[in-house]
Amino acid sequence: MIGFTLTDEQREFRDLAHKFAEKTIRPVAPEADEKEEVPWEVLDKAFQAGLMTYFIPERYGGGGVESVLTKAIVDEEVAWGCAGVWTIVGGVALAATPILLAGDEEQKMKYLSRLCEPGEHGHPRLGAYALTEPGAGSDPAGMITNARREKGKYILNGYKTFITNAGIADVYVVFASVDPARGTDGITAFIVEKDWPGVNPGKKEKKLGIRASRTASLAFEDVEVPVENRLGGEGEGFKIAMRTFDVTRSHIAAGAIGIARAAYEYSLGYSHERRQFGKPIFSFQAIAFMLADMAMQIDAARLLTWRAAWLYDNGQSCTTEASMAKAFAADVAMKATTDAVQILGGYGYMREYPVEKWMRDAKIMQIYEGTAQIQRLVISRRLKG
Repeated sequence: MIGFTLTDEQREFRDLAHKFAEKTIRPVAPEADEKEEVPWEVLDKAFQAGLMTYFIPERYGGGGVESVLTKAIVDEEVAWGCAGVWTIVGGVALAATPILLAGDEEQKMKYLSRLCEPGEHGHPRLGAYALTEPGAGSDPAGMITNARREKGKYILNGYKTFITNAGIADVYVVFASVDPARGTDGITAFIVEKDWPGVNPGKKEKKLGIRASRTASLAFEDVEVPVENRLGGEGEGFKIAMRTFDVTRSHIAAGAIGIARAAYEYSLGYSHERRQFGKPIFSFQAIAFMLADMAMQIDAARLLTWRAAWLYDNGQSCTTEASMAKAFAADVAMKATTDAVQILGGYGYMREYPVEKWMRDAKIMQIYEGTAQIQRLVISRRLKG
């Protein structure tokens, strides 16, 4: 049976997230973007409100809301507030998800519980997901980060790049090869702690968008990782990463929708207020049709995203659907924000107005967690069978 009615719990979380985004995130978003600084005070409040850990089971200290669809609904609202803040918060979920999927009970109790407890200075503990390398982005088989087993531990060496929350995260999920000759069959996942000797975060990247979030490199120099910190078995890392993306690509799609919706709502309001030739610019078909397309595409993207999330929640395969949602929603975000700038004209190009920020933020949606082209590759391969 197909239904579009949210549960009472989903509506409550949506309203909580929207109010938080409106009252707490949006007022600081321009300054955080301008200064390229993590707004810790916002994260503190998000943690206290439960918005950073509600998806973690109660037995580990979380809110116990184990629904990908509910999280997609919340993600849209937080990204509507600021995509940079949403990216930081999303880094926690991105690290927690492979632990939830592949971790044993001891690993879950130790590390998921840690993410649910405040860290230094009362700030929330963050997580990070370290897969990408300078020469291995879309092609994980090219990974050179390696893990050599020695008795009861692995010796981890290598370098990761473009890692969200690198340098400020407490818990890293790191992918390394135990045998490069095996390609993806050699990739193995590990849980690594920030304070272990040899874990060295690099410089913070200066980015086009999502500037409130921290993105940096990570170097691993003879890091000793206990065998009990391996996620799953040797060679299961690639499968764990792909299973993680089945979940998190719906979240990225929802974030893209949040950005697109923010731009749409603002430009719609502007079109009713801005007058040219003696009447509001919305009265001109060229503008009205742009806004109609935005509304139509945002709705379509949301429905694709909700379908993928619903399939996952109901134990059904959603790899194709999650890739469709992520690719389509990211493209919609880019088009909607670009059109919003166009509708505002010269004002849209000015940093005094928010639409240029949303356009800059939108671009990354077509890149991280699998580029727009990789999503189409996934979809086409699934079509081939």
